Amino acid sequence: MIRQFIRFGIVGVTNTVVGYLIYAAALFCLTPLHFTYDYLAANILSFLLSTLWAFFWNNRFVFVKEEGEKRNLWSALLKMYISYGFSGLILGNLMLWIFVRMGIHKLLAPVFKLAVTVPVNFLLNRFWTFRSAGGNKGF
Repeated sequence: MIRQFIRFGIVGVTNTVVGYLIYAAALFCLTPLHFTYDYLAANILSFLLSTLWAFFWNNRFVFVKEEGEKRNLWSALLKMYISYGFSGLILGNLMLWIFVRMGIHKLLAPVFKLAVTVPVNFLLNRFWTFRSAGGNKGF
């Protein structure tokens, strides 16, 4: 499981970079249109596409399907959007709000948030999103 967690971290780093690049590119494209909520549209697009990126690499590199294991990719993808929506959007935003209220600078708060959201994401993906029909074989 340690090896999986390290691989999950590698995918997470690439996902963070991809998500930010998508956000910046979308913002760059939307800003000239003078759309009031361009940053929210860019964030939603970034979330949708970077989660798809994370799903692809987690499925291929981290939570590799074992021989004979059955996995419904559409179900796993939906579960991943739900788990990332919970941990990244709901839990993450709540933690950011708390950390900023505690006096942690808003540019540093996301770093502290990762200490909770990364393990939560790993566990949700390991035991729910990528769980085989027969369940995982132990820890």
